[in-house]
Amino acid sequence: MIPLLIALVVLIAGYFIYGSFVEKIFNTDPSRPTPASTMADGIDYIAMPTWKVYLIQFLNIAGVGPIFGAIMGVMYGPASFLWIVLGTIFAGAVHDFISGMISLRLGGKSLPEIVGSELGKKIKVIMSIFTCVLLVMVIAVFVRTPANLLATLTPDHLNATFWAVCIFLYYILATLLPVDKLIGNLYPLFGFALLFMAIGIMGYMLFGGVTIPDGFSEGLFNRHPAGEAAPIFPMMCISIACGAISGFHATQSPMMARCLNNEKHGRKVFYGAMISEGIVALIWAAAAITFTGGYDKLAGYMTDHGQDAGILVHEVCVKWLGTFGGVLAILGVIAAPITTGDTAMRSLRLIIADAVGISQKQFIKRLLVTLPIVAISYVLININFDVLWRYFAWCNQTLSIFTLWACSVYLARYRKSYLITMIPAIFMTALCVTFICYAPLGSYKEGVGIPLLYSEWVGIIAACVCTLLFYKWKRMADTVAQKL
Repeated sequence: MIPLLIALVVLIAGYFIYGSFVEKIFNTDPSRPTPASTMADGIDYIAMPTWKVYLIQFLNIAGVGPIFGAIMGVMYGPASFLWIVLGTIFAGAVHDFISGMISLRLGGKSLPEIVGSELGKKIKVIMSIFTCVLLVMVIAVFVRTPANLLATLTPDHLNATFWAVCIFLYYILATLLPVDKLIGNLYPLFGFALLFMAIGIMGYMLFGGVTIPDGFSEGLFNRHPAGEAAPIFPMMCISIACGAISGFHATQSPMMARCLNNEKHGRKVFYGAMISEGIVALIWAAAAITFTGGYDKLAGYMTDHGQDAGILVHEVCVKWLGTFGGVLAILGVIAAPITTGDTAMRSLRLIIADAVGISQKQFIKRLLVTLPIVAISYVLININFDVLWRYFAWCNQTLSIFTLWACSVYLARYRKSYLITMIPAIFMTALCVTFICYAPLGSYKEGVGIPLLYSEWVGIIAACVCTLLFYKWKRMADTVAQKL
């Protein structure tokens, strides 16, 4: 219990201490007009109350990610708790805040536009492809998962195809309507419910007479049932993405950057939402081992239930929180994925519109951009889920590399302390390249990829090359600045 409480305190303290430090480095300006006022269009650029923007941002980046990812990741042992805390404070929250604030300063520009402006046109093209692929996969995954679950809860004639069509229709509405309509009204409610569910689970662990078998006294060694075949680095760090750092988040932040009414709220919305997500991940990681009785028993439970974390979430909520908990569980495993998928579609519409320069004020133009997205996503839902999810994880964390290096260039360009993003960029470069080499299909099965030691060396070399390229650019930029 004590380690969990310490971790929670550290996360909250991280928001106030390191979050304030990062905010000071960026130098937010409360007097600077935001795009919500200077570019208001009644569709995407609409000023909303800060509490709404925070809850929408939280639900956008969270969904079931910090729940399912934490459950799968905690099987690696106590090291998962350290990754959630340190990753959230020093990597994920910084990634989300700096990228969100850059978008705010650049008129709410989408992620590929931001990366392109800092890393060049060629990188922009690569980034655009990665971002579009990632978001289409998010849409497909978060249509298929809730559709299958709804089919199991309803009569046979309401099958998964029926629910997939219904979800797609909702996605289209959420994508086309002004952001303050469906999203602005539903998301705060769902975001609050997701937080309330986590608080309820935490309350039960504190006062329900249960023991949290955190295992810190036994050491940080790997507890995963696959053993050495599933090393903590990189496999655990990829499994727990949304609860530590996720490239997907930076695709969502521009949507809320267009709705903030003052720069001073940037830390609450971007840094604060990521800290909240880290707290949710921490609670669910602890709940998973507490409910099942330990790391080895959790692994056995997941094997017996086909690695379906949704079943565990439902059981925990019903047995610990009763009927109301069951309602929250259904909300968590059905509504949360849907609310991630619809904003992914909306973000993709904005990215495509920004890239080709199509104004989105007219309904017909929004529809023309949206329909091809729907068609491609519908095709993808027929692909094997495991394959789709593996490539999603690969694209997701690779996206964070581009974002962190772009943020580092931006900070260096304006002579700010770029180390706050460059150090996470170096780590994530080494992590993702190691993962891609060792588990190219997202699998740790022997013989699939390069042996771990060689994969780690490739990752380290890739990180060194990126660092050298960064300093080469910086020297050139400094030389030009001195001449001017």
